[in-house]
Amino acid sequence: MSQLFPRLFEPITLGRRSIRNRIVSSGHDTVLDENGMIGDDLIAYHEARAEGGCGLIVLQVSGVHETARYTNHVLMATDDSSVPGYRAVAKAVHRHGATIFAQLFHPGREVMDGEAGMAPRAVAPSDEPQERFKVVPEALSTSKIKEIIAGYASAAKRIADSGIDGVEIVASHGYLPIQFFNPRVNTRTDEYGGSPANRRRFLAEVVAGVRAAVGPDIVVGLRISGEEKTEDGLVATEVLDLIAALDEMKTGNSVDGTGGVDCLDYFSITAGDSSTLQGAVHIVPSMQIDPAYAASLSEQVKKITDRPVMVAGRINQPHEAEKAIAEGRTDMAIMTRAMICDPAIANKADRDAVDEIRACIGCNQACIGHFQMGVPISCIQYPESGRELTFLPRPRVRTRRRVLVIGGGPAGLKAAAVAAEQGDDVVLCEREPHLGGAVLLAQELPYRSEFGGAVTNLSAEARRAGVDLRTSTPVTQQVLDDVAPDHVIVATGAKQRMPHLEVDDEALVIGARDYLRTQPSLPAGRVLVSDWKGDWIGLGIALRLAEARVPVTLATAANFAGAAIQQYTRTLLMSQALRAGVDFVNDARLVGVDARTGYLQSTLCEIVHEVDGVAATIVSGAPQSVVPDLDFGSASVRTIGDAVAPRTVEEAVFEGLQAASSLAAVS
Repeated sequence: MSQLFPRLFEPITLGRRSIRNRIVSSGHDTVLDENGMIGDDLIAYHEARAEGGCGLIVLQVSGVHETARYTNHVLMATDDSSVPGYRAVAKAVHRHGATIFAQLFHPGREVMDGEAGMAPRAVAPSDEPQERFKVVPEALSTSKIKEIIAGYASAAKRIADSGIDGVEIVASHGYLPIQFFNPRVNTRTDEYGGSPANRRRFLAEVVAGVRAAVGPDIVVGLRISGEEKTEDGLVATEVLDLIAALDEMKTGNSVDGTGGVDCLDYFSITAGDSSTLQGAVHIVPSMQIDPAYAASLSEQVKKITDRPVMVAGRINQPHEAEKAIAEGRTDMAIMTRAMICDPAIANKADRDAVDEIRACIGCNQACIGHFQMGVPISCIQYPESGRELTFLPRPRVRTRRRVLVIGGGPAGLKAAAVAAEQGDDVVLCEREPHLGGAVLLAQELPYRSEFGGAVTNLSAEARRAGVDLRTSTPVTQQVLDDVAPDHVIVATGAKQRMPHLEVDDEALVIGARDYLRTQPSLPAGRVLVSDWKGDWIGLGIALRLAEARVPVTLATAANFAGAAIQQYTRTLLMSQALRAGVDFVNDARLVGVDARTGYLQSTLCEIVHEVDGVAATIVSGAPQSVVPDLDFGSASVRTIGDAVAPRTVEEAVFEGLQAASSLAAVS
């Protein structure tokens, strides 16, 4: 039992079910379904978290009606063909002592995908348009409302009969049940609209129907946003009034005949709303938002109910979870992304091995970022997530070989750690004094300091695996001969490349990497930041300067600034940049700079735009791969990461995993 986190590892009872600890993996879409069903990949994904010590696993949303298909890969619980999948995942999770619930879901107007590439079609209480996905829904008829309510109950019974321990009704993030309650979204005048009692009728009937369908032994919970944090969204007082009403609901008779059975056993609290970019950032809050920030919302809920309360909102470390529980702000801590990054975080925390935890950095790139691209989720630090059946368990080599990794950036560190874990003798050489490569520059950008945690985590994994880490060691022919490797993995990264420009001798032009590395003082006046890709670099540098009250123009060759950044992360960065006063020019490449003017050519046509009063220009251009010129003799050689083609940390770490895994196959 943990000495550092005693409250986190106390068992807790939800309804009639005992949960072994207070750590929760909440419902999150993985895109690991098989045609809307639970298959082997999704089972392996959740089994890894159960084996890693998680107390409660909540499956991703399960649609309760044919109109609930908000993406083309949503799980559906509308007929018995779904039963084998639920039964199999329940068995896998139970095998490791964890508890498993499933979410009951209808998106209402929050629909992302249409059929076969067509525009989405959605239903809702009223035909109020949705801003983010540009959806105008069809207003539900009373008969269709009754049909959907019945769908919640039948799906709940089907899931419970499959061996799942509980069901969670999703009323968070502006989905259908809460659309009925919001008077700015629900403009009906019948029994499901108007007064507060009428507006909560839909959710109350869903809750009562679900409890009646599953009986007293199955746990029933409610997930709800404590505050929607968006234009026309529900505020905390409105949500608390709704929770108070639902908290009192009972149905049927208890086993001993003394009264009704509680309809709800717990409340799961989050923040935000899906209908606007402003509200959606809270669905998966990025590193710009403080850890455990939503505990202020769960704390309010705990004041009005005696039922257990759990909370989500960037709880990435066990000490954050322990603190929130110890302070009485929540009873359970939702640590979903923490377990995407490190499925064994619960077991590590339970034995107080905090230094072994691979901490989530809140980058959102491969988790929610992958989901929004319609591909299976993963983690840039731990690409084994979502690929358990491909890469785990880690194989062991039959014959120990000598492996040389050239380059101590994320690609090299991952390759070295995995190769050593598999049993090879690994030497990693890095020419710079510090490990980390370009990540050390990325962490210098505003609201990006946590990104450096990726290097901390990967370096620690390599050390624990027994890698011989040699910094300030360029690989020369002599070093190569001394190491005498059987296999070489080249992970030398990329260097700065300046685009072809016409530059006046008096103009000050600096490459972005040089600027971040040296952080020089700039002359007074406007700074022009030229951005090639639309990623963190240009936007981050512009924001950094603007927050220091330097006039900044950000010119990007992308369609818009931050185009390559995950949506929720970009939304927060752009809002900060707008407040700081950054000027934006989109679809424009830098072609020349003279003493006081920057010349931008449209990427769309021949128009040239002039930026006057420029005192300095910072150029974030396409990097250039660095490949060593060495004679590797008879050693096998594989090149990975930016040394192959400059991309992001995600590709670098993934290729490090691939390269090391391939070595086991040839042992």
